[in-house]
Amino acid sequence: MDPMTSGDVWNQWPAEPQVFLGLGFLVLAYALALTRYRATLVRLGGPVPNWTGPGMQGPEVRGIATAGHVIRFYLGILIAGLSLGSPLHTIGEGYLLSAHMVQHLIITMIVPPLLITGTPAWMVRPLLRWGPVGAVARTVLTPIPAFVIFNAIFLGWHVPAFYELALAQPTVHAAEHTTMLLAAMITWWPIFGTMWEYPRLPYGGQVFYLFIQSLPPTILGALITLTSKELYPTYFMAERISFLSAAEDQTIAGLIMWIPGALGYFTVLTGIFYVWVEKRPASEGESPFRKVDPGRVRRRASANAPATTIVP
Repeated sequence: MDPMTSGDVWNQWPAEPQVFLGLGFLVLAYALALTRYRATLVRLGGPVPNWTGPGMQGPEVRGIATAGHVIRFYLGILIAGLSLGSPLHTIGEGYLLSAHMVQHLIITMIVPPLLITGTPAWMVRPLLRWGPVGAVARTVLTPIPAFVIFNAIFLGWHVPAFYELALAQPTVHAAEHTTMLLAAMITWWPIFGTMWEYPRLPYGGQVFYLFIQSLPPTILGALITLTSKELYPTYFMAERISFLSAAEDQTIAGLIMWIPGALGYFTVLTGIFYVWVEKRPASEGESPFRKVDPGRVRRRASANAPATTIVP
């Protein structure tokens, strides 16, 4: 097809209601947590200590949600919706590998930090402290498991056999994007986490963690870029909707994963390094990464911390 006559594809919005149902559920849950169930969530979360970690503005104030929280959360939802429910999804699913790579970077590098930093700790504490969820969270929200889980899922889905299966089966494709997003939330937690029970890394640890995190997309992007093999047959058999050949599209897809994929981590790394060196030396109030005993700290907080006012 002549690229100039393929406008229908570029304007085709996917009819996948599960995406909007999932995002709509998050929007509704967040709104109810801010209003009707705020006092309940604060009560279930219990007392918090007078503690802050690297990059945090100060000790947690229960029941508070600033305009910044709300803006970041809903911006994350909006970007996720545009990525998963716009023509970008249609094009990436069946025509251009490069578009699909852009989509994957959006849902793993842009959306998760916005959702994490947009959700106050008191809002998710009852869930992350609840029985089996808490047991899992104490493991996966630490740096090494977070790194391994995310990269195993992210790299695993790019294995040609799994990638092609996801393209052929909508249910598997939905599972691919869901697991990528959840794993990305986990892997960004040591950098942007908001709960004292699962603290952020100290600044130096964050810098090292992000450097190591930049290596897998660099390696994956280089492999896709430099190979002469047709990795994903769907895109080589697809109708051409742009001036790019299938081989050129694959090369550009690899470059997108290689350069912006690594650059995203390095951008955050640079900001953290600046704060570490220029604004807040590691010796001034920086808490080293450690496994916290939530029960002990809650008891100490309850005994020593002043009462916290819950904002209605």
